[in-house]
Amino acid sequence: MTDTFLQAITYLFTIESLSYLALGTVIGLLFGAIPGLGGTTALALLIPMTFGMQPDAAIVLVGGIMGGVPFGGSLSAILLNTPGIAPNAATCFDGYPLARKGKAGIAIGAAATASALGGLIGVGVMLAVIPVAKAIVLLFGPPEFFMLGVLGLSAIAVSTGGKLIRGLISGGFGLILAFVGFDEVGGGLRYTAGIEYLWDGVPLVPVLIGLFAISEMINLMAVGGQVSTGTGSASVGKVFEGVQAVFNNLATLIRGSSIGAFIGAVPGIGGTVASFLSYTVTRQISKKPESFGKGNIQGVIASEAANNAKDGGSLIPTLAFGIPGSAEMAVFLGVLVLHGFEPGPRLLLDHENVIYGLVMALALSCLFASAIGLCLSRYLVLLTRTDVHYLAPIVLSIALIGAYALQSSFGDVIVAMIFGVIGYFMVRFDYPRITLVIALVLGGIVERSYHQSLMMSGGSHSIFFTRLVTDILLVLIVISLALPVFRILFSGRRKG
Repeated sequence: MTDTFLQAITYLFTIESLSYLALGTVIGLLFGAIPGLGGTTALALLIPMTFGMQPDAAIVLVGGIMGGVPFGGSLSAILLNTPGIAPNAATCFDGYPLARKGKAGIAIGAAATASALGGLIGVGVMLAVIPVAKAIVLLFGPPEFFMLGVLGLSAIAVSTGGKLIRGLISGGFGLILAFVGFDEVGGGLRYTAGIEYLWDGVPLVPVLIGLFAISEMINLMAVGGQVSTGTGSASVGKVFEGVQAVFNNLATLIRGSSIGAFIGAVPGIGGTVASFLSYTVTRQISKKPESFGKGNIQGVIASEAANNAKDGGSLIPTLAFGIPGSAEMAVFLGVLVLHGFEPGPRLLLDHENVIYGLVMALALSCLFASAIGLCLSRYLVLLTRTDVHYLAPIVLSIALIGAYALQSSFGDVIVAMIFGVIGYFMVRFDYPRITLVIALVLGGIVERSYHQSLMMSGGSHSIFFTRLVTDILLVLIVISLALPVFRILFSGRRKG
C-alpha cells in the first residue's frame, strides 16, 4: 500500500501530470461558475477527449475537474447570488449578503479555504474508510434513506427563524413540486397538466437558477444601483480576513466536512443535501441563528466544506462497488470503463495506483482551485461594484444559456424564467427560499424510500423503528426539532 501511494505521488508531481491537473482545475472552475453546467456536463463533454490519453493522465484530468467545480460554483453564488451548481445554493444564503455589504473578499477567502480544507478532509475520510467501506454502504437501505430525508425535511420547521408559517408554506410548495411527474413506485403521472415535459418532474437546476440568479437580477434592476451596497474594501487584506475566519471556526469546518463526507458516501443523496444539511445544522446549534441569511460567515464555511468533502465520500461506493454516489460519479464511471477499468472490489485489489492517483489529484485540485480563487479575488469582487443595468443582462443571458445547456431543452429555460418571477415575489414578500429548495430536493427521496420500505416489510411501519441506523437518525430528528424549543425556553429564563 505504501509503495503504491508513493508511486502515485511520484507520477503526479511530474510536469505532464501537473499540466493535466492544472488544465482540469481551470475547466472545473469555469464549468462550476457558469450556472447550469457543473462537473457532470464538463465530464460528459470531455469523455471523448480522454479516449486517446493514457489512463493515468485521464484520471488526473478528471480529478482536477471534480476538484475545481465546487469552488467555481461558490464564486458566482457569492458575487451574483447565482449558484453555479446546485450544492452551491446554500452558499448564496450568507455569501451573497456579505457581497451586498461590500465584504465579498471575506466571503471568497472563507469559501476558498473551507473548500480546500473540506476537500482534503473528504479525501482523508475516503482513505480511512475504504477498508470498511462495504459494511458502511450496506447499512443504508430504503428505511435509512427515508429517515435521512425526514431529517432534512425536519430542518424546514426550524431553519426559518421568526418566519415559521411562511417557511412552512414555502416548504409545502416545494413538496408539491417534488411530487410532480411519473410516480416511480406506484406508476402513473401526477400533476403534469398534460405537459409531456413534466413527466420527469420539475428539474432542480433550472429551478435554482430561477429562484436565485434570475429573481435577484429582477430585484436589482427594480432597485437599481450595484450588487454591493456596502463600503467594504476589495483588498487582499479582506480576503485573508476570510481565510482567518475559517481557522476561527474550526468546529464549523470539521462538522461540515464530516457531514459532506458521510452524505457523499450514501449513493443517490448527493452534494445538494450535504450542503443544505450542513448549513441547517450549523444554524440550529448557533448561539445567533437569526444572523444566518444576513451574512454570517459560518454559513459560507459550513456549506462549502460539506460541498467539497462530499466528493471524497462519494468515491467510496463509486470505486469500491461501482455504485455512483452522484450524477457526476456516474459519468466518472464511464471514464473508468472507457479506459478498461472495472469499478468494484477488483479495482481496489488490482489497480490501487489508479485509486491513489485519483485521490491525490482530487486533493491537489482543491488546493489549486482555492489558490486561483484567492489570487483573482481582488478582481472578482469588482463585479459587485458594477452597475446592475450593465451586469443584469449579462447574468441573465448566462443563466438562461446555462439552463438550456443542461439538457438542450427550451423547457428548462421556461422553468427558470417562471421561478425567477416566483423567486422575485418571494424576496419582495419575505418568504424564505431555502425551505422550498430543501423540500424539492428531499421530497422525491422520502416518498420513494417510504414506499420501498413498506414493500420490504409487507406494509408494516415497524421497519422504521427496529433498525440501528434508523433509530439513530430518529434520535437526530427529535433533537433537531427539540433544539429550537429548548433554545427559546433557555433564552426566556435568562431574560426572566
